[in-house]
Amino acid sequence: MGFLRKFRAVFHDDWCRKCQSQMEEKNRQLYMLPMTVGHYISHENADYYKKNLMKVNCKADIPTGTYACGMIHYHCPECGHNATKLSIFLPVRDVEKNEDAFLFDNGEMDDFI
Repeated sequence: MGFLRKFRAVFHDDWCRKCQSQMEEKNRQLYMLPMTVGHYISHENADYYKKNLMKVNCKADIPTGTYACGMIHYHCPECGHNATKLSIFLPVRDVEKNEDAFLFDNGEMDDFI
């Protein structure tokens, strides 16, 4: 059982990397990024996202050709660890063209939620 839990924690964003327990989804939010088609730049620094994410209610609120970011914040009920996953994509005709995904697993985004 221990091996399977560690395996899941390595390959699944919703499993705690500290204690290998399944994490709870605490918050899910959609954001818009200030980048348009042809001008995407990958950023791995959490501070960039904290400064530039603009909250939106739905994909229809995102102008055509503008990148979006889906954020999921996880919390481990066993050890209290938090993690935040960002999925960067371009909405194109009801399809999400994935560009990047980042898992901030060391509290970098905890003060943003």
